[in-house]
Amino acid sequence: MSSPLDLGLDPAILEWASRIEAAAREIPDLRCPYGPRRRAAAARLSDAIATWSTAEASATVAISDHEVDGPGGTLLLRRYRPEGVPDRAPTQLFLHGGGFFAGSVHEILNDRLCARRAQDAGIQLYSLDYRLAPEHRYPAAVVDTLTALRILADDPRFGVDRDRLGVGGNSAGAAIAASAALAARGLHDGPIRHLDLEVVPGALAPIGDSARRYASGFGLDDAAALVEVYVGPGEIPIGASPLDVDDLSGLPATLITVAQYDPLRDSGLALAQRLRDAGVRVRVLRGLGHLHGTVGLTAVLPPAVRLQNAHSLALAAAYSTPMAPDEPTLEGDDDVA
Repeated sequence: MSSPLDLGLDPAILEWASRIEAAAREIPDLRCPYGPRRRAAAARLSDAIATWSTAEASATVAISDHEVDGPGGTLLLRRYRPEGVPDRAPTQLFLHGGGFFAGSVHEILNDRLCARRAQDAGIQLYSLDYRLAPEHRYPAAVVDTLTALRILADDPRFGVDRDRLGVGGNSAGAAIAASAALAARGLHDGPIRHLDLEVVPGALAPIGDSARRYASGFGLDDAAALVEVYVGPGEIPIGASPLDVDDLSGLPATLITVAQYDPLRDSGLALAQRLRDAGVRVRVLRGLGHLHGTVGLTAVLPPAVRLQNAHSLALAAAYSTPMAPDEPTLEGDDDVA
């Protein structure tokens, strides 16, 4: 088992970890049972760190909130619309991270990264405030995602090019996005154009050497507890864990981003290989020197800026926007340092 101090990490990552540790000591509710109090505490910690660590986005991205009817009540969609996108714009539905129990469209981290990604990729992005566990366990968040995708595709008020509508997410949100894409294969509301999975738990059980080597001290020490929060006690439902699904064919072109020192790294790479074996086009970005939570440190860590730029260009290529490189790369593996 490794320690972050053994890896020669960028000083900004060590500063980030130190700030988290110091801030967490001042927020006792982070030790509460999973639920509303701990969720609020997690949001407070996230915002305290992101104010320092994540670069602000340009004011040229218009941000607005929209409410729609969902299966469990009102769903909030936050729209990020850059200047110059067409009336019917290529659009990604984005699902935030937060361990299945926390996170929201209101967090500074998500707000800044979504706005920057929309601008740099030349896409419209909607961030979904999906229902959270343990009050709403699997498949509630997946059902919310499918509902939002259908509304975006069908309602012209949202300005979506339904032929260029995709879904993506970070961490827990990436797992939910993958589950939604798998469920959508049997629906007839129009195909999902692209699937974007950032530091994804390809399986909800530990996979590979990375899960053992980085199990403690790398930001996901409570991974097993979070799985039970999400799906409840007992066996993990197959649809909640993409690598447990026998047939992965029929999924859209997929972008997978992994972090070098992430316990989830090997599950993400295994998912990429399974998708390729099933005939799916896959692009993999490997963030060298990163921990699970450092891909958003765009104000303090130049490798995070480069990884986010590579991510945005890959989305531009996938959605065929004017921001795409002259020779867009839709498949293959790239190390980003």
